[in-house]
Amino acid sequence: MKKVITVIVLAGILASCSTKKTNKASESNPSKKIDMNKKEIVGTFLGAVMQQDTSTMRELANTNYIQHNPFIPTGLEPFIQMLPILKENETTAENIRMFQDGNYVFMHNIWRNAKPFGADEMVSFDIIRLDENGKVAEHWDAMTPLVKETASGRTQTNGSTIVTDLDKTEANKALAKSMVEDILMGKNPNKISDYISTEQYDQHNPAIKDGLNGIAEAVQYLTAQNNMFQYTKIHKVLGEGNFVLTISEGNWNGTTNVFYDLLRFENGKAVAHWDVIQPIPTEGLANDNGMFGF
Repeated sequence: MKKVITVIVLAGILASCSTKKTNKASESNPSKKIDMNKKEIVGTFLGAVMQQDTSTMRELANTNYIQHNPFIPTGLEPFIQMLPILKENETTAENIRMFQDGNYVFMHNIWRNAKPFGADEMVSFDIIRLDENGKVAEHWDAMTPLVKETASGRTQTNGSTIVTDLDKTEANKALAKSMVEDILMGKNPNKISDYISTEQYDQHNPAIKDGLNGIAEAVQYLTAQNNMFQYTKIHKVLGEGNFVLTISEGNWNGTTNVFYDLLRFENGKAVAHWDVIQPIPTEGLANDNGMFGF
């Protein structure tokens, strides 16, 4: 049953974001836009999931809610039918970061009592797309076990959460995309210092140390093991100000993986990095939407 409730435990993450309800017009006419901002809509929807408030869930989400977690059925009603699993497992979630890019709200989360996902504690990135009427329409995610002892001494989720430089969102997204192409896809690996600060690079991948030296050590080790990451395609780049999330596909450990990389930028250079790497399953799938399809 691994990962079978990846989305539904998100319910309590942002319930405190907003207690606002939709206005009477939206209740009587679902075609009208919901009277909340996009982060509030996501927070209220997830709060309704935690409370098993199916009425609010149906009000805020489309019936053809598209699911990209491969172990959860697509559609709102099949999703609702899985709600009891949340209570049975006593799974809770903590939101660490939440950002918005257009109709996408993307989050960095920690799950506890998360054995259905494969470990007692898990770290994830989750993305929710809202449609033009403000309805919850689509979900993507990737998860990895939480590691207690890391190479850098940092956790997989700590560090800055403050969004700045909103006027630099598009420039930072372009930088992140070029960084993945040049460094991780191998187009121009010698340009690494053009993208990553030589003074500060806080590394939250649990197996890699801080700074450019940490990256160099990791590359040397993985190359010697004939097991270097191979990024093959960028599927989506999302950003808000100084934070950018790239969603990529590639190979590692003999499997095809989804790579979620969150970067924080200062003055045109990456100064912090968080990631989640998850093998893309091929068996036991509950839907055929794939983990990408943006």
